[in-house]
Amino acid sequence: MTTMTETSARFREFKMPDVGEGLTEAEILKWFVQPGDTVTDGQVVCEVETAKAAVELPIPFDGVVHELRFPEGTTVDVGQVIIAIDVAPGSGDASAPAAAAPAQEPVEAPEAEAEPKGRTPVLVGYGVAESSTKRRPRKGAAAAPEAAAVAAAVQAELNGHGAPAPAPATAPAGAPAGGRPLAKPPVRKLAKDLGIDLATVVPTGKDGIITREDVHAAAAPAAAEAPAAVASPVAPEAPAAAVPAAVSDSARETRIPVKGVRKAIAQAMVGSAFTAPHVTEFVTVDVTRTMKLVAELKEDKDMAGVRVNPLLIIAKALLVAIKRNPEVNAAWDEANQEIVQKHYVNLGIAAATPRGLIVPNIKDAHDKTLPQLAEALGELVTTARDGKTSPAAMAGGTVTITNVGVFGVDTGTPILNPGESAILAVGAIKLQPWVHKGKVKPRQVTTLALSFDHRLVDGELGSKVLADVAAILEQPKRLITWA
Repeated sequence: MTTMTETSARFREFKMPDVGEGLTEAEILKWFVQPGDTVTDGQVVCEVETAKAAVELPIPFDGVVHELRFPEGTTVDVGQVIIAIDVAPGSGDASAPAAAAPAQEPVEAPEAEAEPKGRTPVLVGYGVAESSTKRRPRKGAAAAPEAAAVAAAVQAELNGHGAPAPAPATAPAGAPAGGRPLAKPPVRKLAKDLGIDLATVVPTGKDGIITREDVHAAAAPAAAEAPAAVASPVAPEAPAAAVPAAVSDSARETRIPVKGVRKAIAQAMVGSAFTAPHVTEFVTVDVTRTMKLVAELKEDKDMAGVRVNPLLIIAKALLVAIKRNPEVNAAWDEANQEIVQKHYVNLGIAAATPRGLIVPNIKDAHDKTLPQLAEALGELVTTARDGKTSPAAMAGGTVTITNVGVFGVDTGTPILNPGESAILAVGAIKLQPWVHKGKVKPRQVTTLALSFDHRLVDGELGSKVLADVAAILEQPKRLITWA
């Protein structure tokens, strides 16, 4: 007993935290430490990607890295242990924890505690608090099943190179004759994703526990019963092997798991498109004077050190239009059946990043001067492209601008960011023939498109906002007269 207490005090575990807004999982993108490395309180040990952004995780205590529980590329549930730290190195046998928690052991609780009543809220950086409640183990469940083998299969499958599923074996005598089948949470999740009823799966694990291989065998009975059928005709000397899940048999298709930012984008766009009735209006405008203003501002000493581009003037024009038409800056509260008027503008800027589209926003953009707005835009874009945008930076937006013109596109029908009332799409600025002062002249022209939520923005209001933005871009002096 004394040895167990000393061992527990010596090794501390760090769990995947909820990094914000009720997220349930995150993918480990990169480890910055390895076993044997010394770490200090607050040191970043890994980078993870949530459904919203890439986030760096600091360790909350000092010590030496004893074990990394998951490799890079693994998606881990919030509350699972990701790293073990030796907080008292040199005070005893470092291999002692292996008996109680072998390397690569699944980080969820033992089988007797594998089914919590519900998800427990967590604090950022500290994971889920340990429960003092003791539960009686299930009958027939081993105190320490073959965790290492199961975890190895889990990681291999998550990394896309799982081993071929073995043929089903006869269930051991200890398997339950009825009731709930014995399986660990990751195996239950896999079965659910594949649509497999665990009651129909023949267990091959110790004491009747269903393994991932058992679930795969049930999902592909033909492959499990006749492994010779999957042998490659091109290389008959190679052993039969399962085709990787990521690529089709013909190698003409690639399947990419939907997770992280892409999963969040899909859910948000579907939710928005089928919740808010969208209306999109268009206007084509001569922005020649705006482009001249941009050129002049680039030479202005008050704008030195900040990036000046057409997007800056467009953003300012939208802010002025909202000030003239404040009713457009609102949100629909379905639960309370209320329209929530916002007396501030958190201006979202859609940014294309290597991980997908994200929409960080500039807090209180309505209060910023032109140089301050330029500086905020520059920081926002740089942070987004570096993949360092935090979840907080993407929360609380009220209206958004998406600049499709940078891709040479004339216009589009943008989908609202969930919870927002309007989104302005800016097309490419091109030299076109235009009637100016009674004569056809080459002018710099663009097309603007405004999508808005028709539940709270009527056509008249939406039209006024779009017309005001266009009028300012045509005559930028209105930034002064209307502001």
